[in-house]
Amino acid sequence: MLKIAWRNIWRNPVRSGVVIMALVVGMYAGVFSTTFMNGWMLQRLKAGVETETSHIQIHKPGFEMAEDVKSFFTGESEMVKRIENTSGILSVSSRIVVSSMVASAETALGGMVIGVDSEKDTTVVNVNGQLVKGTWLQGIKRNPVVIGQKLADKLKLKLRSKIIIRFQDFNGDFTGGAFRVAGIYKTRNTNFDGSHLFVNKADLRRLCGIPENTSHEIIIRCSDPNAVDQVRSELALLVGDNKVETWREISPELGYLTETMNMYMYIFVVIILLALGFGIVNTMLMVVMERVHELGMLMALGMKKKRVFIMIMAETIMLSGLGGFIGILLGVITTNITAKSGIDLSMWDEGLSEMGFASIIYPKYDFEIVATVSILVILTGILAAVYPSLKALKLNPSQALQSE
Repeated sequence: MLKIAWRNIWRNPVRSGVVIMALVVGMYAGVFSTTFMNGWMLQRLKAGVETETSHIQIHKPGFEMAEDVKSFFTGESEMVKRIENTSGILSVSSRIVVSSMVASAETALGGMVIGVDSEKDTTVVNVNGQLVKGTWLQGIKRNPVVIGQKLADKLKLKLRSKIIIRFQDFNGDFTGGAFRVAGIYKTRNTNFDGSHLFVNKADLRRLCGIPENTSHEIIIRCSDPNAVDQVRSELALLVGDNKVETWREISPELGYLTETMNMYMYIFVVIILLALGFGIVNTMLMVVMERVHELGMLMALGMKKKRVFIMIMAETIMLSGLGGFIGILLGVITTNITAKSGIDLSMWDEGLSEMGFASIIYPKYDFEIVATVSILVILTGILAAVYPSLKALKLNPSQALQSE
């Protein structure tokens, strides 16, 4: 039956070829668009987590909302050591975080000043790896600062430029200090670049009057990014009443982004399959109607209706399977090629960077996505074959033989 079904497909090569090409184009578009979006979203997530948030952060309750200078941990070094000894933790660093006003000779802007341990912080997040000019808090004897490219442009700053950073100290008084630009960084998120400044924790602690062995924030990098929730649960038992949050809670838009794009990808594929399914049904109905006389003769000669049903089903599944396989294969090949060279969207770089997206996209092949699409293609072929096959079963052999 399979051999007969295969030969029947190619009795009208033009019609079969058109259906196969439609399937190839549809499946190619489905696979490549999903791998493209998958790679794009993974790049954004990686940049957001590894540069902006880290996997996990710990704060005193209410710190994020109040931005209170007094909302710091005491016994910071002991807490960091306990966290470092927790399983699943790769690196830990503590910070002092203060809202501030940053002023140059030209203008003034609001920003978030982050006091960091210049060595430990680089093991958790990679802002130091995004430097385009200068060094990471080095080369300046007193009060070095690293700023984003966007902030540097707005304040008209360059390396070694002097800026005044003003903020509220431990006693509630406004204070500040003069800093010199040691480095300028540029990430994929220009909003982050325009609002975050990095200084030595000791310098910021001294100016704020915050006691030794304290910090506002502890950032954590996990050895396994997929085990973040499990590590968070363990840390919640370790740090008492302090607030432990994963990157999804710190930056909800990143989590929503993943969920939304996954939903979008499956909806997109289902729409393609529905369109192709209707096309297959239409084609196979035409095949059945054109072969009424032939099918009637086969049944008159003794072929059981069950075998006629299987033959039509086999033709449809082979047709959809062949087109789907070629389309998926071409999609995977294109993904592998562009995953190395990237897809350049630099003409929209300014708009993309405002949302934190890269302008060079590297599609990411995901076996689960391709396997899901393949299964859906097979199911579409089976479902599309049912109605034409049932139509063939309803043929009356004597009436079918009288048709032309």
